[in-house]
Amino acid sequence: MNYRHAYHAGGYTDAVKHAVLALLIERLKEKDAPFCVLDTHAGLGRYDLLSPEAQKTGEFRHGIARLLVAPALPAALAPYLAVVRVMNSGLAAPRWYPGSPRLALDLMRADDRLALVELHPGDAQTLAAAFAGDKRVKVHQSDGYVALKAFLPPPERRGLVLIDPPFEAKDEFARIVRGLGHAHRRWATGQYMVWYPIKHRAPVKAFHAALAASGIPRILVAELLVRYDDDAERLNGCGIVLVNPPWRMAEILSPLFDELLRLFDARIHGRTRVEILVPE
Repeated sequence: MNYRHAYHAGGYTDAVKHAVLALLIERLKEKDAPFCVLDTHAGLGRYDLLSPEAQKTGEFRHGIARLLVAPALPAALAPYLAVVRVMNSGLAAPRWYPGSPRLALDLMRADDRLALVELHPGDAQTLAAAFAGDKRVKVHQSDGYVALKAFLPPPERRGLVLIDPPFEAKDEFARIVRGLGHAHRRWATGQYMVWYPIKHRAPVKAFHAALAASGIPRILVAELLVRYDDDAERLNGCGIVLVNPPWRMAEILSPLFDELLRLFDARIHGRTRVEILVPE
């Protein structure tokens, strides 16, 4: 695995992903019963925006840095940005950015549970050290797609599965569809969130077609593009797939993504899309 997320931490694609993740966790908290979050490709607990990797690309300057200074932000961003602000309390400029494990845990309650799966040995060790002593968290050095078979359904029977692979493998979209199929057969009532990059439209179109043909019901798709999706050599945007989305989630995400497009100054060549891919 050569992909290192430290180069991309806090960029606009992270902001999209983590804003949605925070909203899903907040909705799970509306019921008193505990829940589980399974993160199949966990990465690191947090990222240093002053690191050589983050400074080399500077992606965070066009993502989280813009959001933290923007006035009149939509209320849907509040849970996500609250975590980032607490991590950087007292600092003149943001230095620390939460990976999905840190974001999830900071939003979860005392009786909720977080299962983190990471294949990279060094990252798995870092995760284990970062969350040592917190009984809510268990770190597994393993393949995320294996975890979809091994850890579902969770004992709580409530919760969320985040699938956010590095997209190094040429067949990653196909792996996701197979993994979702296995997971849904084991736990049909669970919520699933998949993040994916958008370069050229053709692979994404095939991915959506495969999802529609999978037999999995209740699938929502939300996308944000900062450029035209016509170049396979660059990242032009990102998308989210939600299986079993919470009630009225499309109505929440549609104005949120439009506002994010404005905040990222991408309205000229960018666009958003929020729609039901597969109904109930």
